[in-house]
Amino acid sequence: MADGSQVIDGFLDAPPRRRVVISTDVANEADDAFAVAYALLSPSLDVRCVVPTHFGQRGVADSLSASRDELARLLAAMDRTDSVEVRDGSPRAMSDPQTPVDSPGARAIVAEALRDDPLPLFVLCLGSLTDMASALLLETAIAEADLTVVWIGGPSNPPDPVPLYWPEFNLSNDLVAANVVFGSDVQLWQIPMNTYASCAVSYAELLDRVAPQGGLGQYLMRQLYNWAEGFGWDWELKHLSDCAAVGAVIRDDFGRFDLIPAPQFSEEFHNVATDGNRPIRVYQAVDRRFLFEDLFGKIKLFASAGGSGAYPPRHPVGEGVVWGWQPH
Repeated sequence: MADGSQVIDGFLDAPPRRRVVISTDVANEADDAFAVAYALLSPSLDVRCVVPTHFGQRGVADSLSASRDELARLLAAMDRTDSVEVRDGSPRAMSDPQTPVDSPGARAIVAEALRDDPLPLFVLCLGSLTDMASALLLETAIAEADLTVVWIGGPSNPPDPVPLYWPEFNLSNDLVAANVVFGSDVQLWQIPMNTYASCAVSYAELLDRVAPQGGLGQYLMRQLYNWAEGFGWDWELKHLSDCAAVGAVIRDDFGRFDLIPAPQFSEEFHNVATDGNRPIRVYQAVDRRFLFEDLFGKIKLFASAGGSGAYPPRHPVGEGVVWGWQPH
């Protein structure tokens, strides 16, 4: 064996390479819980804070409280109640582009962005952009930090001839905040409607791959069932759209994207082209095979570790197994 060969000691033991803060309207839709769990189960991501946030008043008088309560149930299912920092985000949308909605969640984004840390920071916005826009208004210096916003939301760009639905939900929950973030200098990756709508899995696959996987699998399927009951089980599939934000941060080559000047959004929620704004990354396609195999594999590994802090386990390859070649 060539000198320098090394024992394969574990594929999931690499240290985190990116800090993450997640802003999520987790009680609004079933896919948020999958995405938050996915981030927490990914060893390359150091999740510093999860920020439950509002999703308007669509059937819920206090959507922030609903998101906070749903997040608590998810963290309990993962035995992470005491190990994940949670800070409440905004209870409502912004009223104008100069006035932030001050909240502990927005302040947590500011604090993490200003922290002296070698790891780059990614803020995953799985709902409206209220918390991120408010953070930018509370402390303008964070736009120049090593910070990237990843947003699931907004209409397709270029527009689809026939949109899946209208208006796009996350944009419609705070149009003002979206224009603040898109008009700022912060680095921005957008995963718009046409792309996140491609991230669908069948109920049959979820029942086969997720439901048997311990307490977390049962929680994820139960909250999905409760959501689907409210919408009538019209299709045989569920869009797990928000998981794409996690995949984009895990993999630099996660999908195909365009670099375009950041648009603004009209009162009718359409893209309005601009020339002066900085370029942003707009994903047009993502690697769905990687996304869902990675997600389902991590849920299974978590269950095999007893659904506890023992995850991630060391890879079961055995001692004494060595590489037969040398990396260049």
